[in-house]
Amino acid sequence: MNIRNYIGGEFLDPLSAKWLDNYNPATGEVYSQIPDSDELDVELAVVAAQKAFPAWSALSEEKRSEYLMKIANTIDARLDTLAMAESIDNGKPVSLAKAMDIPRAKDNFSFFATAILHESSEFHQTGNEAINYTYKSPIGIVGCISPWNLPLYLFTWKIAPALAAGNCVIAKPSEITPMTAYMLSEICAEIGLPPGVLNIVHGLGPKVGSAIVGHPIISAISFTGGTKTGAEIARVAAPMFKKLSLELGGKNPNIIFADCDFDKMLKTTVSSSFTNQGEICLCGSRILVGRPIYEKFKTAFIEKVKTLKVGDPLEEGVRIGALVSKTHKEKVLLYIQLAKEEGGTILTGGKEIHPVGRCANGYFIEPTVIEGLSHTCRTNQEEIFGPVVTIQPFDTDAEALEMANSTPYGLSATVWTENLTRAHQFAHQLQSGIIWINCWLLRDLRTPFGGMKQSGVGREGGFEALDFFREKKNVCIKI
Repeated sequence: MNIRNYIGGEFLDPLSAKWLDNYNPATGEVYSQIPDSDELDVELAVVAAQKAFPAWSALSEEKRSEYLMKIANTIDARLDTLAMAESIDNGKPVSLAKAMDIPRAKDNFSFFATAILHESSEFHQTGNEAINYTYKSPIGIVGCISPWNLPLYLFTWKIAPALAAGNCVIAKPSEITPMTAYMLSEICAEIGLPPGVLNIVHGLGPKVGSAIVGHPIISAISFTGGTKTGAEIARVAAPMFKKLSLELGGKNPNIIFADCDFDKMLKTTVSSSFTNQGEICLCGSRILVGRPIYEKFKTAFIEKVKTLKVGDPLEEGVRIGALVSKTHKEKVLLYIQLAKEEGGTILTGGKEIHPVGRCANGYFIEPTVIEGLSHTCRTNQEEIFGPVVTIQPFDTDAEALEMANSTPYGLSATVWTENLTRAHQFAHQLQSGIIWINCWLLRDLRTPFGGMKQSGVGREGGFEALDFFREKKNVCIKI
């Protein structure tokens, strides 16, 4: 089948008439084609968005909320179909897509649909002289560029607040996982979203992504992806004074103290290491363990990891599916080899897998646990983004903190301890934008989301996201 661009409410072939192959990572086979779009398709989308903006931005919050709720309800009604599509396109277990990805996509729309109905403006009285209030208006035309690891989940995480705030959107999903974005465009057409309000242009980053970032009419860019790409976006967009929200890479520490609830910690740590094949920017890829329980943890952890079923993402009970692409699989295997060269010991995993049957040519790697590495080596400093974790012992709180903060990234961190004072101290001292204490991936959509250092610029989530997609104006009235 051919996936098509969604521009001005219509489904269009790329103006270049060129197409890209879309692979099923579980089988290694081409199963669809996507537009190889370029700046001409982006320009067409911008024209459509400009035409739609005056009416969309003038709609009441209640009317915009109704449209977003229709999208949310339709996503919910098509849970099984969307989850299957996400699994086939991305390689993740269909059970995971059904439990996490698609419900979160629905929640993104429903959350922002209702959030805009419960806002208030800031008000300040300047003595008896004047009153001040804050007026918020949509930016105009905005660009949303999302990654391949949580395709519909993160795509909607950007689009929903942008639309709720009254903007029109030019959106680019990853060319590696375009299917559910295409299905979202079908939903938008079906529920009657006004033409041009949301435009989805498929294609490669250097063509479509660059055209979006560099277009003079597009006033804000929300991007999730690699740090290197984020730096290039900032280089182009900053001199144009575009608003930027960049959610980038992570190399997250999972700090385990001897006083933790061991059973609860162990179960969660297996999930935080290998959920979605480790292809989540929030996965804890560096596991730091207090020396008193290090050997106990290592034995128990490896035993649990060895029970994780790897294979066909459509098969019941599979916990580890296929990596998203052949290129990414090869990258992860190179890092495993690098870990060996740096003196690491593979405790379990480390090999490519070829399942029997239809997935024999898919992109599978065993969940891998490595020990014996310095916290400053490349394996522990660079983002691998796969089913690979390292484990390292520490002796003191100060040592754990130094190891945790040693990377150029600062997205998230997890701390396991029953010591309340220590938990608060580490929460304040860790250089990460998101800190989980005795849990992982527990999200309240009202809270700010984002990282420090090379993990990004700005915050998404809640009213932070709505405010990013709006301009604030202070109005001062003399009494």
